[in-house]
Amino acid sequence: MVTQNGFSILAHLSDIELYYTPAELIRDDKLILSGDEFHHSTNVMRNKIGDTLYVTDGQGIIYTSKIISIQKSELSALIVDSKKQLNESGNIWFCIPSLKKPDRLKFAFEKCVELGIINFILFTSRNAVSTKVIPHKFQKTVLAAMKQSLRAFIPQILSSSFGEIMNLDGNKFLFDQSAGKKYDGTVNNKETTYFLFGPEGGFHKSEIEKVNSENQFTLSPHRLRSETAVVKCASLLNLT
Repeated sequence: MVTQNGFSILAHLSDIELYYTPAELIRDDKLILSGDEFHHSTNVMRNKIGDTLYVTDGQGIIYTSKIISIQKSELSALIVDSKKQLNESGNIWFCIPSLKKPDRLKFAFEKCVELGIINFILFTSRNAVSTKVIPHKFQKTVLAAMKQSLRAFIPQILSSSFGEIMNLDGNKFLFDQSAGKKYDGTVNNKETTYFLFGPEGGFHKSEIEKVNSENQFTLSPHRLRSETAVVKCASLLNLT
């Protein structure tokens, strides 16, 4: 198996359709595609026996395979090659506030995954307009974004509160309009870092005070919506 960075793999797979199957459905030199992925392959893309499929296990590997059988609810494919992507953002956690409108959260998750972020925490805080935290509602969104952008690590979305995040081990970067220092995208990928983005009502003063002032940043001299700030920060990290 060859390990490559994102650019190397994309140069090889830039015009393909990528599918996902759990690692437990991959055995030795064969894999199985079922459920929605099977439906899309056979009913939408009209794949047939002998066709080539590109499939990721969501754990960093993209398999090149050829369909050898198609059943009523699944297909089997023979693995002929595999490539492993490097995971540059495994220690980066984007902590996104619960927003009033789900479509704004969907936008933030989708674009962040396309830009290489795979770890998310959907959190509540004192000034949050919405206190509803339902991570599983966005799982299809991040899965589709992973496949569309030809990435091989399935994103995870956890739920928490601001206070609970502050108790986790790791660096904390807080983004607030009142911060005096502009963020330039610098981060140590070898250390766990939590990026905390303010809710629609902004961070409460007591929350801001819990983060070292040296790790408080702004992303623009202009006021940004929460979801815009999240996406801008993801783009600054310049992940491949």
